[in-house]
Order: sequence, then structure tokens, then C-alpha cells
Amino acid sequence: MEILKVQNLTKIYGKGTTKVVALDNVSFKVDKGEFVAIVGASGSGKSTLLHLIGGVDRPTSGNIYIDGKNIFDFDDDKLAIFRRRQIGLIYQFYNLIPILNVEENITLPLQLDNREVDKKTLNDMLKLLGLDARKNHLPSELSGGQQQRTSIGRALITNPALILADEPTGNLDSKASDEIVALLKKTNKELKQTIIMITHNMEIAKLADRIIRLEDGKIIMGENS
Repeated sequence: MEILKVQNLTKIYGKGTTKVVALDNVSFKVDKGEFVAIVGASGSGKSTLLHLIGGVDRPTSGNIYIDGKNIFDFDDDKLAIFRRRQIGLIYQFYNLIPILNVEENITLPLQLDNREVDKKTLNDMLKLLGLDARKNHLPSELSGGQQQRTSIGRALITNPALILADEPTGNLDSKASDEIVALLKKTNKELKQTIIMITHNMEIAKLADRIIRLEDGKIIMGENS
């Protein structure tokens, strides 16, 4: 079942001599429960693509359908609500709130949406993340791997349509990187969570179900139809 459809997506910055084509007529689909890695050199367009899928930016042309809905049909307010409820974002540098503990950081998206926190769901999430003994710790009291696991929990807690991971291991040592990728695979398999991950590490990318390679804003491997 198709959860994401990227259709003829183009993003252009600037005009004339300063014109930069960040994405050039990119098209692909992702099925529900699939784990897709997007790879490419710096400047290939992969971060721009992730920002567009996440509704953080709007394209010059083209469409993105998530769960059958064209996200660019929404106005900014509706898009912000859709993004908060249906897109889970995992960043390279965690982006945790320093004055909130692990449990509070994980449940923040629910609090912002005025939704109740189901204690069983939260406890199950903390166990899955290996953070049940750390739930009252602040980010400054955690290792890098524990901070990233917290950010993964924050992305998962709303049961979103998509998890978008932007270089999730880029700030970690090899051991912690392996643990984070294993956790993403676990959530993909056990929770049937759809994940799109940007990485420059081909060894990590190979653990995904499928690899899409970008070069100069175009797909050169994976799909483009």
C-alpha cells in the first residue's frame, strides 16, 4: 500500500546567474512499512527533498502525496498541524529541549497538540528505546546515543505516517551509530513504521529495504517515473 508519492518535484533557489536547481523533476513512491535510504554527495539535493516531504518547505513545482493527501493543498496552518501529527522528524543533533527530561521530551508533540499521553504506550516506548531507567534524566545527563534514542521516541510517539531521519547517526561514534540503526530497523519491523533516512554512509544505507541515490538534484538510482 502506497503511503508516499513524490511527483515531478522541482525546487529552484534564486534567479538568473544565482539560480540553483536543488531538485530536478524527482518522482518516486514509498509503500507503507518500507525503510528507504536516500544517499548522495553534499549538494545533491537530499536534504532539500527531506524538507519538502516533511512540509518544512514548498516546491517550485510538483506534488507530494502522503496517505493520499496532497500536502501542498494545505495552507500553512493546516500543513503545520498535518506535519505535527503525521511526520516524525529525527535530526542529526537531536534538537531536544534541555530543561525537559526524557519522558517530557518524548511526549512533547502530544502536549503541543493537546492530546493525552497514554501511560502504557509511553512505558512501552521507553522500554523499546532502552530508556525506562533514564526517563527522568535531562538531555545533559545522557550520552549522545541516549539523546538520539529520545529524539526517535519523540518522532514515534504520535504514530505518524512517516518517520524522516536526517543523518541520524552523523553525530555518533560507530557503536552508538550501530545501535541507532538497529533501533530504526526494529521500529520498522515491529511497529511497521515507514522510515525515510538520509545518510552519507553506504554501509548504513544498505540496511534499508531500498536505496535512492541523488546526484545534482536528480535520481540516478532507485526510481523516477
